[in-house]
Amino acid sequence: MRAVLSNACPDCGILGEEFGLERPTARLRWVLDPIDGTRAFISGRPTFGSLVALLDGDSPIVGLIDQPVTKERWIGAAGRATQFSGPLGGRVGTRRCASLQDAELSATSPEMFGQDLSHFQKLAASVRRNYWGGDCYAYGLLALGQIDIIVESDLKPWDWAALLPVIEGSGGRLTDWDGQPPRSDGDGRVIAVGDPTLLPQVIAALR
Repeated sequence: MRAVLSNACPDCGILGEEFGLERPTARLRWVLDPIDGTRAFISGRPTFGSLVALLDGDSPIVGLIDQPVTKERWIGAAGRATQFSGPLGGRVGTRRCASLQDAELSATSPEMFGQDLSHFQKLAASVRRNYWGGDCYAYGLLALGQIDIIVESDLKPWDWAALLPVIEGSGGRLTDWDGQPPRSDGDGRVIAVGDPTLLPQVIAALR
């Protein structure tokens, strides 16, 4: 992936989980996570994916979620509607859900929350249902209107950068736990909602 991008975009930086940062002064930077959801991958579950993002400064302007087993792919770009392709069906567009009590909530693992677990549990007690697992695939499902809220902690830039354009191009929002755009130097706590009216309710519950 690095070789292909370096050949096509020699002036862009590249940041990845495995090999660090190349060309740190570049304004445009590719951010790569070849396997997001390592536990799912090694246990044969098709909820892992490959993530590719392009950042302008600290702002993701392009994001891709690719699931090679199910052959599903989401592509988001700033200011444009997210594109989706896959043989299992589905149409891009988050669903309306104005109340926590009607919401479907997802998170990858309780282990990621550490001292934040009690805050997550407070939110989970307020929703219709809570699911564990999913990694980046859950964000794709949110973009298709099948999940309403995803709350996670301890994410690195390569975990969330590709997700932001996909979610926002589907009608949702992706922020930190304070409702602000996530930053590369942030604390790794992320909220994604399909219906933006849920965001202040989620933030209040987490506090």
